[in-house]
Amino acid sequence: MRWSGQAIGAERDDALPGLETNSGLVRSVTTPEFAGVTFHEVLAKSALNRVPAADGSGTYGWTINPYRGCSHACVYCFARPTHTYLEFDGGADFDQQIVVKTNVADVLRRELRKPTWDRHPVALGTNTDPYQRAEGRYRLMPGVIRALAESGTPFSILTKGTLLRRDLPLLVEAARSVPVDLAMSIAVYDDELQQQVEPGTPTTAARLATVRAIRDAGLECSVFLMPVLPFITDTRAHLDEAIGRAAAAGASSVMYSALHLRPGVKPWWSAWLQRTRPDLVARYRSMYLDNTYAPADYRRWLAERVRPILAAHGLGLGRVDPTTGSMGFSDRQAHLVPDRATAAGITNGYRVPVSLDEQSRPTSSPLKRADPGFDRRGTAAAVGSGTGPTLF
Repeated sequence: MRWSGQAIGAERDDALPGLETNSGLVRSVTTPEFAGVTFHEVLAKSALNRVPAADGSGTYGWTINPYRGCSHACVYCFARPTHTYLEFDGGADFDQQIVVKTNVADVLRRELRKPTWDRHPVALGTNTDPYQRAEGRYRLMPGVIRALAESGTPFSILTKGTLLRRDLPLLVEAARSVPVDLAMSIAVYDDELQQQVEPGTPTTAARLATVRAIRDAGLECSVFLMPVLPFITDTRAHLDEAIGRAAAAGASSVMYSALHLRPGVKPWWSAWLQRTRPDLVARYRSMYLDNTYAPADYRRWLAERVRPILAAHGLGLGRVDPTTGSMGFSDRQAHLVPDRATAAGITNGYRVPVSLDEQSRPTSSPLKRADPGFDRRGTAAAVGSGTGPTLF
């Protein structure tokens, strides 16, 4: 495994092959409370990750990942390929071999004290979840939050973990000193499907209750409706329920995007699809065989479907930093006030992603080539109630 030279050797004889003498590993741990999961405790050399923008613009963002791998085990997780850098696989290992940076808060404090640190906004939860189940055991986030707030560094947290509620008093305190943006990721509002594609996550209801708890504490909270799964969760009925329940929980805004499948994720997703929805394999092959992202016309079609639902529930569209994936402000706020990082004299504020421009152009359904039977279903079906298993 690729730990930079860091600290003490392995404590156990039964560590994974290649880990026994690695200088960055403290120990590998299994416990009855986390059946099937192994925690690899390491001493990290750094905490802050500089992330260059994918568009080649020369801009960059900063992230922190207290954990590598994620026991949420989301089938579609875009971060799976990052585990291969550690010489794990992006499938079961990503779900079950969790790397824990036990000293992350101490290292972070040292980095934030450097004269060169200019208090860029820092994003947590854009790769693996900082409030996954392991956080209940290791309690890394309180130290991270304190370090960021004490240094005057704005930060955002995106999570599926209801354990965030434990740290709400600390987050409220931090928000008195620095901008704090919180978002809950809730993609699936069908309980059976949610357990199929996100088997290690808290229930949808529990996450919505966490949104309500955040709002009751006086903080803003966006809901990330990500990813929308083509032909599965993009019906009007599902989207209306999702956005309606987010609004009822007090969500400040909603951000959504269609499923994207990186090369290392495609086999994992395809295997799940073949097991559970073989009827959709051909459609997904048409959309994703040569693409990482859903086709642009599908994304525009989805935007046209979502826009009136957002309006009906009185919710604005959130904005996301395209470099880190962290959240910003609701669509209405974005046009009225400067972002808080700029207002506070802090550079590298959040930017509206290009995809929002696509959402301003109406289009007909892009699914004709993926579903040859579309034209035969007619206008009446296309304008139907959205209930049942059909897409339109």
